[in-house]
Amino acid sequence: MSTELSQAEQQTLDAAIDVFLAANNPTSMTNIEFRAQRYDAGLSWVYFDKGFGGLGMSPKAQGHLERRLRQAGAAPADGASFFLNLAGPTIYTHGTEEQKRRFLRPMFSGEEKWCQLFSEPGAGSDFAGLACKAVRDGDEWVVNGQKVWNTLAHLGDWGMLVTRTDPDQVKHKGMTYFAVDMRSAGVDVRPLRQMTGEAEFNEVYLTDVRIPDSQRIGAVGEGWRVSLTTLMNERVSIGGGAGAVPKRGSGPIGEIVALWEAAPVDRKSPVLRDRLTALWASAECQRLTNIRASQARREGNPGPEGSISKLALAELNKAIYELGMDIMGADGLVGFDYTFRRPDGLNDDTWGDPHQAFLRVRANSIEGGTSEILRNILGEQVLGLPGEPRVDKDLPWAKVPRN
Repeated sequence: MSTELSQAEQQTLDAAIDVFLAANNPTSMTNIEFRAQRYDAGLSWVYFDKGFGGLGMSPKAQGHLERRLRQAGAAPADGASFFLNLAGPTIYTHGTEEQKRRFLRPMFSGEEKWCQLFSEPGAGSDFAGLACKAVRDGDEWVVNGQKVWNTLAHLGDWGMLVTRTDPDQVKHKGMTYFAVDMRSAGVDVRPLRQMTGEAEFNEVYLTDVRIPDSQRIGAVGEGWRVSLTTLMNERVSIGGGAGAVPKRGSGPIGEIVALWEAAPVDRKSPVLRDRLTALWASAECQRLTNIRASQARREGNPGPEGSISKLALAELNKAIYELGMDIMGADGLVGFDYTFRRPDGLNDDTWGDPHQAFLRVRANSIEGGTSEILRNILGEQVLGLPGEPRVDKDLPWAKVPRN
C-alpha cells in the first residue's frame, strides 16, 4: 500500500497549508490559539468533512500536514490532549451534528481536555462485562459505578463514559456511551500511585451523577459499537500509528542508542551490542508497520490491524528499556526521584529518564487492551482462527456468574 499522497492531493493540501501559515505564525501564538485556527481552516483532522476540522481528504494527508506544521515551528498538542485521538473520531463518527459542533473544536485546540472512563475493577480485559449503571430519568440519566485506570482523569474536563443501561440484554448489548462533564456533582477522581511515583492513573467514582440525554453518543444500547471506534483508535495511538510519521531511529530506541554511545567502553560488550542491533531492526520494522497501519485508517477509524502495532510496541518497549538497564549497570538502580506526583500531561515526543521508562513500560502490555486479549483479537479477527469458547455469550448480563 502506498504511503504517499497523490500529486494533486499534495498540491491541494500544500496550498491550504501555505495560505494558513501566511496568516497564522505558530511561533507568535499560543498553542491553543494556533490549534483553534487550524480547526477553522480544516487542518486538524484533515480527513474529516469540511466544517468539522477537515478538508475531506485521505487519511494519508495527516502525516504530511503534521510534518509541514512542525517544520514551521508548531508545537505538538499538549500531552494531556492525547485523548483527542480517541474522542475526536468517536464523536465525529457517532455523534450528532450538534455534538460535533459542540465538542470537536475545543477538543482539538486543547481548551477542553478529555479522559477515558472504560475499565472497571471487575471488568478490565472483559470490557463488555462492565457494571456501571445508568438509569433514565426523563431527559437525564442517573449514573452510579466505579471506573479505574483512568489516565489523566484529574485533568479531564470531559470523560468518555460507557455504562450498563439494560442488564437484561447480553453483555455486548445494553451498553450506552456518554460524554460526561468531569466537574459534575457526584464525580470523584482519586489518584492511583504507580511504582514510578507518579499518579498518572486514577480511579473515578460516580455517585448519582446526572447526565443529559443530549450528551449520549450513539443510540441507547449501542455503546459497544461506539466503544470499538474509541478502542481501535487507542491501539493505533499507543502503537504509534497516528499523527506524523516518526523518523528512523527516533523514540525509545533512539534514547537507548544515545545511552550506549555515552556508556564507558568496559560496558560495551559484544552481547549488548548484538541485542541493541537486533532491537534497532525491530524498532524500524515497527515504524514501517505503523506507517502501513496509519494508511489503512478509514475516516480515522482503523480496524483490528491496529492491535498488531499495539501488541508489538508493548513487547518491544519492554525489551528496549531492559537493555537500557543492562547498559547502565548499577547506575540503573539510583538517580531517579520516586516522589509522589500527579503529572500534567503525557510525554509525546520522548520517553524521558530511562529509570522511569523501564518501570512505566510495564503498563504498555496492559493499557489499551492487554497483550493476551490482543493475541485473541489477532487470532480471531486477523488470522481467522476459531474463537475461544464463550459460555456467557448468549446469557443476559444480569445472569452472568460473577465473583
